[in-house]
Amino acid sequence: MQTRILSLFLCLLLLTGCAASPAPAAEENAGDTRTLTDGRGRTVTLPEQVESVVCVGVGALRYTTYLGAQDLAVGVEQDERDATLSKPFSYFNRECFDALPLTGDNGATYDEEILALRPDVLVANLDAQSADDLQSRLGIPVVAIAHNEGIFDENALTTLEVLGEVFHKEERAQELTDYLLDAQADLARRTQDIPQESKPTVYVGGVSYKGHHGFEGTEAGYAPLAAIGAVNLADETGQSGPFNIDTEQVLTWDPDVIFLDYNGMDLIRENYAAAPDFYNALTAVREGRLYAQISFRSSATNAELALADAYYAGTVLYPEAFADVDMEEKFDEIFSTMLGVEDAYAQYAAQGYVFGPMTLEG
Repeated sequence: MQTRILSLFLCLLLLTGCAASPAPAAEENAGDTRTLTDGRGRTVTLPEQVESVVCVGVGALRYTTYLGAQDLAVGVEQDERDATLSKPFSYFNRECFDALPLTGDNGATYDEEILALRPDVLVANLDAQSADDLQSRLGIPVVAIAHNEGIFDENALTTLEVLGEVFHKEERAQELTDYLLDAQADLARRTQDIPQESKPTVYVGGVSYKGHHGFEGTEAGYAPLAAIGAVNLADETGQSGPFNIDTEQVLTWDPDVIFLDYNGMDLIRENYAAAPDFYNALTAVREGRLYAQISFRSSATNAELALADAYYAGTVLYPEAFADVDMEEKFDEIFSTMLGVEDAYAQYAAQGYVFGPMTLEG
């Protein structure tokens, strides 16, 4: 109840950004203009003070929220509505975002609605040509950002830098950049001296991408495992990114440890009930080495969840190297730093999302 009251209170504080009334047009705002170079190398002219924004496409509102500029949003895309915990930046701002007018759907813009709101700037996950076309069509400055699927990749850090400049939140952008780079270095330091041949082999099942998947849903280059140098068997397939694997290959590999994405558990348990012999043929299943991953991919990578998953996987695979990590404290630290959300782990646990061993019985 206290968490709910706090959430509503914060929403009221952000009421200006949640209002459905049109924002002042860019040309009506007092002050000078400025230019910056966006994430696609384009030179964009925008007001000195950005007071309103509409975000277009995957990641645009997420990174705006990481920077604490979500109160400037005057509209949202359809897929930001009714968010679940798999999309924390939307979930923890749901009272505000759900009240905003719709300005698009997964990158497709509702031009008339945007023009009615008259935002100072659009932040858009678009290539350079598409950003130019949108800017020309609407007559509103468009700051383009590049898509990213990792936790620490260059596109993510560039997006923080560019949007920090857009919103005059350079210090916040640097704080987040430093935090992510420090976490990357910490994870690497903990695992760098572990011999490759002594690392357990790992399979991740139930990975979410373009919807939920069962045990066959896995991923090469799975970000939480890559961050800790784990032996992800999916990397041996020659594939990249998420895909469905022939589960007979998993039997052949017989991984030492299996991680399961919560979003795929209903499908996995349904399949287990129909074909228990397949699962029980896996040593990790028989010996109870199944562990949780909280899905981090919802409209691309939610970095705070992927980072938490990486630390948890480290505690499972390399317990000595991660002996000092308390996952509840680490989870709360990550969410407090990246989203300003306190006691996040308790809120996830209340909905059944916890780090720990998994079972296949329903």
